[in-house]
Amino acid sequence: MTLFGIDFTNYVELAAMILFGIGLVLLLVDKNLIKKNIAFAMTDSAIYLFLAAKGYIFGRRAPIVENGVTSMEAYINPIPAGLVLTGIVVSVACSAVMLALTVRLYRRYHSLDIDEIIALSQKERDQDGTGGNA
Repeated sequence: MTLFGIDFTNYVELAAMILFGIGLVLLLVDKNLIKKNIAFAMTDSAIYLFLAAKGYIFGRRAPIVENGVTSMEAYINPIPAGLVLTGIVVSVACSAVMLALTVRLYRRYHSLDIDEIIALSQKERDQDGTGGNA
């Protein structure tokens, strides 16, 4: 399959790029904080899917040595799998923090819309007398 002059033989990589594009557009365009959190998770998943697809080599197996050492060509590269696992742990922590902040913002401003939260925050600052961009 050819897309934009690039030949894609691995459909998993193509799916990861499409998923990343959708997540990035939603992250940049949408004003709802919950939808932004979901878009962030989509981009994370797309990156992990792409790394896993790049690290897999057809016909090779996981690098678990049994019954002595065999040739290195028999195994896949374990580094992409390690990066994916580490990234998943980091993204779960980031998602938890983002959702906690979203809940705090909703409890304070009773809205999930970023523009409305910014307007209410500026209005609150003006009423406090702090003004400006502190």
